[in-house]
Amino acid sequence: MTQVFDLSMSNDLPQPAPFKQGERISIPQYAMSLAHIASLRSEDPFRKVGASALDFDNRVVGTAYNGLAPGFDAPDGFWDDRDKRQKFMLHAEINLCSLFKRGEVKLIASTTMPCTACMQTLCAYGIQEIYYRDVYQESSAPEIAEIYGIRIEQITDYPIG
Repeated sequence: MTQVFDLSMSNDLPQPAPFKQGERISIPQYAMSLAHIASLRSEDPFRKVGASALDFDNRVVGTAYNGLAPGFDAPDGFWDDRDKRQKFMLHAEINLCSLFKRGEVKLIASTTMPCTACMQTLCAYGIQEIYYRDVYQESSAPEIAEIYGIRIEQITDYPIG
């Protein structure tokens, strides 16, 4: 049985909801499901963010999550102070963009709305559609998307597992 989960709170456990037998999920739901699974790999104990990228044929280009640079081993106590370590964290969207070249990806899905800097980067990569689950209040992403003609939409109803 396929299930749909409402993940409006980023770190809460999903609550199953019925999905009709044989129903095919949409591409945004598919991408968001992949982003959610990627978020489970995040090493950040405060906010786990995942992202996925699909090309123009809706094939998966890659997945990524927020965390430290590859190969960096955090010293003891690093995770204790969120404010001190936050500047060292690489956002899921930036890690995702390291997997492709400009113009290769049509859409991305992220478990959190891109911050302003990540949204600017996604614009530079030519992303046409952005789907997110959780709202990030401090972001200008919707305004940036409007100026650049990028579709941005919240997706909270998607299956996982």
